[in-house]
Amino acid sequence: QVLDGAFFYVDFHLLSPKGETLVFDERKSDGVHTVETEDGDYMFCFDNTFSTISEKVIFFELILDNMGEDEQDQEDWKKYVTGTDLLDMKLEDILESINSVKARLSKSVQIQTLLRAFEARDRNIQESNFDRVNFWSMVNLGVMVVVSAVQVYMLKSLFEDKRKSRT
Repeated sequence: QVLDGAFFYVDFHLLSPKGETLVFDERKSDGVHTVETEDGDYMFCFDNTFSTISEKVIFFELILDNMGEDEQDQEDWKKYVTGTDLLDMKLEDILESINSVKARLSKSVQIQTLLRAFEARDRNIQESNFDRVNFWSMVNLGVMVVVSAVQVYMLKSLFEDKRKSRT
């Protein structure tokens, strides 16, 4: 997501470890991409060469689902469990509940981070608009002062006595 910069556009490229283009977006302000991965190094690039004059501020988040959650870790719990089948069933329910809470908390953190990025972009737009409104208000005030001075001068000139008296 482009947070700040002219027109809020940027190009995005995502390449697989084999060098194949997985995602190519031209002049987008934000985007969400989901990709099935394989082992290897991926390359992603944010390209601003079409707008060399203005620089951009970009927020991105890389979310790796199911990273570090092997079945082996869940099976390790079971070797420490001793007792009846009823106890095993309750521990499995507790483990399932804990994993569910962990997944939901992780999703909440991701959503809050995304909302902070939206808020930062909106704040930058609002500050830019505030500066623009102040600039044009000052220009308008200057024009009004000049117009009022010209009007006063013209009114005075209407009431001046232009007749020359000869004595």
